[in-house]
Amino acid sequence: MGSNSMAAANQPHAIFIPYPAQSHIKTMLKLAKLLYFRGFHITFINTEFNHNRFIKTRGANSMEGLPGFHFYTIPDGLPPSDPDASQDVPALCDSIRKNFLAPFLEIIAKLNDLALSSEVPPVTCIVSDGFMSTFTVSAAQEIAVPIVLFFTISACSLMGFKQFSALKDKGLIPLKDCLTKLLSLLEDASDLTNGYLEKTVDWIPGMKDVRLRDLPGFLRTTDPNDIAFNFTMESVEIAIKASAIVTHTFDALERDVLNGLSSIYSQVYAIGPLQLHLNHIQDESLKSIGYNLWKEESECLQWLDSMKPKSVLYVSFGSITVMTREQLIEFGMGLTNSKHPFLWIIRPDLVIGDSGILPPEFVEYTKERGLIASWCPQEEVLNHSSIGGFLTHCGWGSTIESLSAGVPMLCWPFFADQPTNCRYTCCEWGVGMEIDSNVKRDEIEKLVRELMEGEKCKKLRNRAMEWRKLAIEATSPTGSSSLNLDKLVSHVLLSKV
Repeated sequence: MGSNSMAAANQPHAIFIPYPAQSHIKTMLKLAKLLYFRGFHITFINTEFNHNRFIKTRGANSMEGLPGFHFYTIPDGLPPSDPDASQDVPALCDSIRKNFLAPFLEIIAKLNDLALSSEVPPVTCIVSDGFMSTFTVSAAQEIAVPIVLFFTISACSLMGFKQFSALKDKGLIPLKDCLTKLLSLLEDASDLTNGYLEKTVDWIPGMKDVRLRDLPGFLRTTDPNDIAFNFTMESVEIAIKASAIVTHTFDALERDVLNGLSSIYSQVYAIGPLQLHLNHIQDESLKSIGYNLWKEESECLQWLDSMKPKSVLYVSFGSITVMTREQLIEFGMGLTNSKHPFLWIIRPDLVIGDSGILPPEFVEYTKERGLIASWCPQEEVLNHSSIGGFLTHCGWGSTIESLSAGVPMLCWPFFADQPTNCRYTCCEWGVGMEIDSNVKRDEIEKLVRELMEGEKCKKLRNRAMEWRKLAIEATSPTGSSSLNLDKLVSHVLLSKV
């Protein structure tokens, strides 16, 4: 029942604005599609930089939208940068705080002017990325509409971010001056920082046995003015003013943490995994709206067709993680020595200051059983019958897609929410094993073999399939995520219509 008629004055109109990064855009577009199917008029705002990346990747017509589903752009206030690479996170955070409110309000004013001539319905609600709250909450108050903050992350990592303020008040972060001085005297400071980061944090609602190192990585700073740390801390504190908080998870997966969040925020809804909701919708027109900022190499699906069931390890580090060439080589030789087939995604900007060129012996040893691509349709890959495991950076998009597909994981968290997702994947959900941050080929070889064969493999796969079943149940018509989505729409998003 997509909205294909002329905009009616009483039609709900949701304005979406994601944090300007691949996984955030993808997840928010999925929720936008679900609301569109329920009869909402949708305005979706990307930065000009990302809008142009979509056009480059998907073609000039890709951002035309659908009747009642329109794309607008907002300047990001940053200097030009590599159009094939993710932007600098601290610079983006700083610009969001300083530069986004005025152009965002201009778009809303323009839409409401159009509403006067019945070209579009007036804006009735804002669905903002939780990490855009530094300006979207003010905008919602100014135009007097409800605002939903959609944190496109796990409930456990949202709870982790919510502890930043308390950790700062207790003097635990930023890392102490004495620690900073010691670090400056050491060539390898990892043992010292790891020792400090092993401290247990025992007061977090719904979270047990969590160490500092398990909380979102932005706390690992010695600078009290660190932009990413302060930006994320402010975002989750401002979130208390929102009409509702939404997380991309499901009740059975994170029940204790969701209960803890509900003691902090007034209305909390777990509505994921969103793709499983979309799988119920038979509306081909929605498929014209794509998600990826890089061009997908769908040929890898044909290659997977030629492989045995559960035989292939999928390797991808998401859209922002970077590594040194030495780390790339250690991963590559570990994969080679494991003797298992693999599909490895190496983005153009994955390797710091270098192209992702692997040694000749890697190419020689793996040409029959390895495939390298620059980007791929990840959800189709994870749901392919030949995939037996996923070596991941533990971004939440990748983690929940892997859980939805019933695929166990090897975890190499990089930053932000990834250490928290890794902790829960390995220790709470029983579907993963962590790779030491100091990558060594022998460890990679050993863990790949554990993941892909033997008793440990069976245990991890069985657990992953249990979570897949629970995710499917949550998104069935009477499942918890479906009921939560219904409540979100009726109690919050339609409250002003």
